[in-house]
Amino acid sequence: MDKSMLKYIAKRLMIAIATLFIILVVLFVLTKMLPGSPINNEKLSPAQRAVIMAKYGLDKPILEQFVNYLVNMLHGDFGISYTLYKEYPVAELLTSASKISFSLGIGACILGTIIGMALGVFAALHRNTFWDTLATGISVLGVSIPSFVFALLLVIFLGNMLKILPASYSPRNAIVSSILPMLALSMGVIANVARFTRTEMISVLNSEYITLAKAKGLDKRTLIMRHTLRNSLIPVITILGPILVNLMTGTMVVEYICGVPGLGKLLINSIHANDVNIIVACSFLYAAMYIIMTLFIDIAYGLIDPRIRLGKDD
Repeated sequence: MDKSMLKYIAKRLMIAIATLFIILVVLFVLTKMLPGSPINNEKLSPAQRAVIMAKYGLDKPILEQFVNYLVNMLHGDFGISYTLYKEYPVAELLTSASKISFSLGIGACILGTIIGMALGVFAALHRNTFWDTLATGISVLGVSIPSFVFALLLVIFLGNMLKILPASYSPRNAIVSSILPMLALSMGVIANVARFTRTEMISVLNSEYITLAKAKGLDKRTLIMRHTLRNSLIPVITILGPILVNLMTGTMVVEYICGVPGLGKLLINSIHANDVNIIVACSFLYAAMYIIMTLFIDIAYGLIDPRIRLGKDD
């Protein structure tokens, strides 16, 4: 690895760390500006409330609170839940919730990529036909309609009316009850991957080396699998990084609709309960996932194309 690449990685890493620090500051300050108090028990007297505030360090200046929170966070301690889960460590709540959210996001990405590529290949091989128009229409709908709308429709029709799939998540039957929210989340992936695959497939099919391969007498299956599809995958792989990030951070409403005890539902419930430690931790984790994935994508671009890192340095 040359010096320019190391310099590029170091620069991107510093930007990511600085961005995360600014996000943490903004989140911490905003939660302090929320109306009310983390100690929401109206039965407490002012003296009892003061004792509890002192116990958790909430009576200290905001700068001192932030420094203490930052130091504890670097040691994996995000504080405790004040109201939603009394005295329960927030780090443990994040661990259990993030496992469910990550599995949903990754599963939806894999499912959407497989179906989207198949749909895009099918549309490209039948371009300017009814099937191509149908596949393009499905892609447009998938991009235009939010995932939570698909979740509502799936819950109504597949969950409540037809009773094919469980309408809400159940830990006892986690795999089957995850299918419905996973389908809802995968619709956007299917649409995006199908559009990119179709466009790239048509471009590759019209290229000169494909014409030469046809002239050599290669059978259609070998031509598609080894030459056309393989060369069409590069742009599709490029968009999967941002898609995966959007899935990780965009599951909030879908999780709430389907009753999935993931990060999204945890964050919404904590906002309702004014549980500031959970709000800050969940929001920061979402931001960290997005920035880390973006950092990996930037580094991958720099490794693939030296012009990107040289241009950034200039």
